[in-house]
Amino acid sequence: MSDMRSLTLISALTLGCATLVALPAIAQNLDAIEKRQELMKENGKAAKAGGAMAKGETEFSAEKANEVFTSMHEIAMDFGNHFPEDSKTGGKTEAAPAIWEKPDAFQAALVKYQNDTQAAIDAAPQDLASFRQQFGMVAQNCKSCHEEFRIDKD
Repeated sequence: MSDMRSLTLISALTLGCATLVALPAIAQNLDAIEKRQELMKENGKAAKAGGAMAKGETEFSAEKANEVFTSMHEIAMDFGNHFPEDSKTGGKTEAAPAIWEKPDAFQAALVKYQNDTQAAIDAAPQDLASFRQQFGMVAQNCKSCHEEFRIDKD
């Protein structure tokens, strides 16, 4: 009976140690997923504000237009940093496997978004018509990237 208790204790200790070793990897995985979800949530807020302005639901403001594009650009510049190999699954991620299967295509889509948001900032729209043109270009990036690189879980 004492051999059985020893075996049980050794098994429990081994499992406990394995769990402790695995926790940092899991935490890193979830941190990356949570960070990119946080960034997309902020991007969504900016896109919603831009969309409301483009539709005439809120009054156009050159200052607000700049805020929308600047926010989206800052997010675009950071977003690609949060896709380590160990963040493919977990944490209710909506990241599609294509991100890791086609990294060059994902990087190209990200660079296009970065460039288009910068171009929108540089254009500094001063009226609704020019804002709509720039916002449409930027929003098209969101749509195309979501189609290929996002799993819709809704």
